[in-house]
Amino acid sequence: MFERYRTQINTALRGALSSNDIAVYPMLKYYMGWVDKNNVPINATGGKFLRPTLCLFACEATGGDVAKAMPAAAALELIHNFSLIHDDIQDQDRTRHHRETLWYLYGLPKALTAGNVLRVLADTTLHNLQTAGLSSSQALKVIGLLTEAYLEMIEGQYLDISYEATANVSLPQYLDMIKRKTGALIRCALNMGALIGSNNSDVANGFRSIGESVGLIFQVRDDVLGVWGDESLTGKPVGSDILRKKKAYPAVHALSEIESFDKQTFLGIYEKQEDLTDTDISQILKLMDLANTKHSAEAMCKTHAQVAINHSRKVNLDRSSMNELDDLIQFLMIREY
Repeated sequence: MFERYRTQINTALRGALSSNDIAVYPMLKYYMGWVDKNNVPINATGGKFLRPTLCLFACEATGGDVAKAMPAAAALELIHNFSLIHDDIQDQDRTRHHRETLWYLYGLPKALTAGNVLRVLADTTLHNLQTAGLSSSQALKVIGLLTEAYLEMIEGQYLDISYEATANVSLPQYLDMIKRKTGALIRCALNMGALIGSNNSDVANGFRSIGESVGLIFQVRDDVLGVWGDESLTGKPVGSDILRKKKAYPAVHALSEIESFDKQTFLGIYEKQEDLTDTDISQILKLMDLANTKHSAEAMCKTHAQVAINHSRKVNLDRSSMNELDDLIQFLMIREY
């Protein structure tokens, strides 16, 4: 699935970023992995194109022409990268995809501006929906879905930042946050693609329900990789979320399960003003093991995988599309990058 659409998505994204020679565009091409910091063309490791891939898959699986969904797919990826550029700034991450991040390389003001440019380019790309063959009413529905989703995404990012300064974050609060921050665009991708492909609200809503569970699986697995992932595969240091003292699933779950004394130890480490030491990280990992956190995360992913599969059986898909969707859900549960 990822390979089938990758070239088309890449072409659409390059087209969106090709029309201007102002210096911000080479910066953005660097971020996308198309050029190095000296603007020399390269073919670096990039993103998975998960969201545009889901959009195009849903369109094709419901009988549509992927060309009609391409503006929506490209806009999704542009919005996603806008959020990553700002996320890197807020988290002070110096690397992503094994490359230096924009704020670290070019400074905060330029990186903020570059992220904003991508958001506006996403809106501009959506203007091509009617040119691609959608009616004006269809195009307005699709634009409305994406606007709704990326507002939710930004709200989720605000909650995520707020929780870093909050001692106790409950699992329901965490799940609501990731439903917005990560889940909104993933849900929207499947929803938009199915709406474009079928022009049927019931079918589109079925894919929206699948997307809600897929988004949760993706983020919980991401949180597992943020603590226990292999740096050579994820592009981020092992224990990176602990180093940043993030209230991701592992931290939230462990704090909800360990005894009062251990909880105070955990919070004491997370509330340190200085950078955490290797000993601090080791102690947090032991407390997460005590709470059986990694297993709990995997069990939650498995539960929501079944929910997604159940929803997928309620939409009318051919056997090939059904199998691909099942394979995707299984992959997202066990991915290592």
